[in-house]
Amino acid sequence: MDTEKVHCLIIGSGPAGYTAAIYASRAGLNPVLYQGIQPGGQLTITTEVENYPGYPDGIQGPDMMIHFENQAKRMGADIRYGLATKVDFSGHPLKVEIDEEKWIEADAVIISTGASAKWLGLPSEQRLNGYGVSACAVCDGFFFKGKEVAIVGAGDTAAEEALYLSKICAKVHMVVRRGEMRASKVMQERVINTPNITIYWNSETDEVIGATKVEALRIKNNQTGDKTEIPVSAFFVAIGHQPNSDIFKGWIDMDDAGYIKTIPGTSKTNLEGVFAAGDVQDKIYRQAVTAAGSGCMAALDAERYLGEKGLH
Repeated sequence: MDTEKVHCLIIGSGPAGYTAAIYASRAGLNPVLYQGIQPGGQLTITTEVENYPGYPDGIQGPDMMIHFENQAKRMGADIRYGLATKVDFSGHPLKVEIDEEKWIEADAVIISTGASAKWLGLPSEQRLNGYGVSACAVCDGFFFKGKEVAIVGAGDTAAEEALYLSKICAKVHMVVRRGEMRASKVMQERVINTPNITIYWNSETDEVIGATKVEALRIKNNQTGDKTEIPVSAFFVAIGHQPNSDIFKGWIDMDDAGYIKTIPGTSKTNLEGVFAAGDVQDKIYRQAVTAAGSGCMAALDAERYLGEKGLH
C-alpha cells in the first residue's frame, strides 16, 4: 500500500475542517484536507443559513461551504476527495488510511469529521428534507414563524427545541414514542406547562405529507393503532446525532455517545499531536459558527505543538 508523508492532516470538511485549513495554511503548515463522505458536512443538507455572521442577507448552506473551501484553497490548502477508513495512532508519525488504498503519515492530525443527524428512515422524510423537514430547530425554526409545526423526540434536545419553537411558532405538536420522555424532569415540566405545545404520547410518525413541501404529519397511536393527520408547515426530527468517530475508537478518549473528549479550553485529545474540532467533539452547541471557532483553535494548537516538537 502506498504511503505519503504530510505535515498536517485534516480529516473532514465542514466549517471546522475548512477553518482549520485556512489557519494552518497561513501558519505555513501545508495542510492536506480529506473531505470525507459528505464534502461540506451537514450544511450541505441545509437550505438557508441566516445566523452565520457576515452574511446579512443569509446564504444557502452548500454555497457557504463552497466559499469556505475556496478560501482554504486560496490560502494554499491541499483539498482532496477521500474518506479516512482506518487509523494507527500507536506512534509518530500518526498514520491514517484513506479509501482503504493508501496510508498518510502526519506530524499532526486534526479530526473534524462532524456528526450526522439521526433520521426516522421514512422515504417522505428524506424527500422533503430541506423543504420543511429539518434536524435543527435552531437553524430552521425561524422560517416557520407564526406557523404550526411538529417535532419528534423525547430527550433533552427535543424538549429544548420544542421550547425554542414554542416561542416563535403558533403551535408545536410534539410526537413522543412512549408514555414518558427521556428528558430531565425540569425540561419535561417546562414542555408540559407550555400552553402552545401539544404532546402526543405513545405515538410514532407514520408519514410526512406534502408534494413539494411539508403540508401535514400523519401519526399513529401505538396503543390503539389510530392514525391522525395534523396540518403543519414543518417537521423537526430531534432524535439525536451520531458523531462520526467510529474509526478513532480505541485510540481517542470519547464519552458514552462517541463524542471525542478534548481538554477543556483547547482542541487537544488524549493523544499528543491529535486535535479535534467541530461537532465530533461538541454535542452542546453544534452550530456552524462554533465549529469554525474550534477549527481555528485546532490549527493554532497544532501549530504550537509542531513548534514545540521542532517540527515547524
